Order: sequence, then structure tokens, then C-alpha cells
Amino acid sequence: MHSSQVVEGDSSTEPQVGSARDPAFLRAVRPILELYASYFRPEVRGFQRLPKVGPFLVVGNHSGGQMPPDLPVLLTAWWRERGEDEPVYALFHSFFMGLSGVGPVMTRAGAVEAGPAEAEAILRAGGILIDYPGGDYEVFRPWRQRNRIQFGGRLGVVRLALRTQVPVVPAVSVGAHETLVVLARGEGLAKRLGLDRMFRLKVMPLVLGPPFGVVPGGIPTWPLPAKITVELCEPIDWPSRYGPGAAEDEGVVRACYEELTSTMQVVLDRLAAERRFPIIG
Repeated sequence: MHSSQVVEGDSSTEPQVGSARDPAFLRAVRPILELYASYFRPEVRGFQRLPKVGPFLVVGNHSGGQMPPDLPVLLTAWWRERGEDEPVYALFHSFFMGLSGVGPVMTRAGAVEAGPAEAEAILRAGGILIDYPGGDYEVFRPWRQRNRIQFGGRLGVVRLALRTQVPVVPAVSVGAHETLVVLARGEGLAKRLGLDRMFRLKVMPLVLGPPFGVVPGGIPTWPLPAKITVELCEPIDWPSRYGPGAAEDEGVVRACYEELTSTMQVVLDRLAAERRFPIIG
């Protein structure tokens, strides 16, 4: 977000992070997103486990390739249960937010460009923040690893929760990674092409899906009609055990990371075991 005539150091003239979020806009577009989400026969469980108010951090496993349906499934259910006025935001990659015509629309829906300062500002203002720390690494994990939590050792989400002293709600989904078939992540190719330096992209995947068959991950495919289930888990209360200084303690951060990912993997194993067949669910 940009503002003209911003005086350096004068916060009163700077736009607040997330200030463009527009509940009226969400109410207008919700029927369209509901229709889209219904294609995946969505089921979202566990709203009774959520804290009554923010701030808190929702951490999910990211799935579905170039058009991941996990967030629309979660948000449409959230708005039905708790209303569009609740200050819920989601972090998005800078590459996506920088696309022409996309960023301004997404900010009205509560999208925030992923960054430590932006994420911290949302939580310190009492907001609720949804984060998929696995990012492009996880969202393009190969088909055989579709039921694995793969955050790629990214510890920033743990440091954020510790620094801001907020509880973490794991949001575990199954089925979204059956909407296409990821054949390869393409990390080596991305490195050779310099995508990390240019766009902060660490993968150049190869995916299989209709109508084009095998294509690079940048080309959209029509999602397969896999049933998507999301479970909101009991909050993890690190602030009851650690103070904000623990965000700088590598041992504590890694222990919390292992607790988070192992907790989510147990839930994902259970959800995956409920599915008799891929896609059909």
C-alpha cells in the first residue's frame, strides 16, 4: 500500500497495515467464493476451539499448486460462522500481490504482503492472521508427499508467535493437494533460472492437470473435484511457557517448530486415513 506525501517518521500519515480490508466488499463477493468452494465439497471443523477474539495466529499447511483452494474453503466457512467484520487477514507472497490488478483487490479482502513487520503489525493491532509458512515449497510438494506437512524449516512463523505473544491455531487440511498432480518441485531449475533473486520464488514445478496435461506450475489447470476437509485444532499456547525473548533463542524456536509440525502431522494422518480414495475423498 502507498500513500502520497508521507512524512518520514510520522505514523499519523502512514496507512495502517490491513486498513484497506473492506467487510462490505467481502459480503458482496462471498456468494461467488462460496460457489467456488462448493465445488470441493468443503468441510471445516473445529470453530468451537477458536479463541473468542484476536489476536491469534492461524497456521495452515498449504496445498493445491498454482491455484490453492485451501484458503477460500477456510475463509468462506469462517465468514459463515463468525461474520465478515471480524479482522481476519492472510499473508500472501509479494509476487502474487504485485500482479497487475490483483494486489488492490486482494487487500480489500484482507490480504497482506508477507513480511515480518506487516505480520507483527496485524497481530499487535488485535487482528487474526492466517499464515501458510510452507509457501511455494509446500504448495508444490510432489503427489506422493501430499499428506505430509512440509514447512521447509521456515522458522519465521514461530518467531512471530513468540515475539507477539499470541496463541497459534493449527489449521490442517486434506484433499486440496489432490486437485492436481505435482510431478516435481523444480528447485534446481528455479535456482538455475535465478527465480529466487528476481521474484523470491524457490521452485519451478511441473504439474499434471486438465485441460493441458503436463505443464509448468505457472500455467493454471482446471482443479480436480477433490473433497477438502479443514480441521481447526486446539490453540498452542506458547506465551504461557515462554516470553517474547524466546524468539531469539534458537533452541526454543526449533522446539516450538517441531511441536507445531508434529502436532499438525498427527491430525493430517488422521484426516488422510478417513479418505478411502484420492480425489473421491
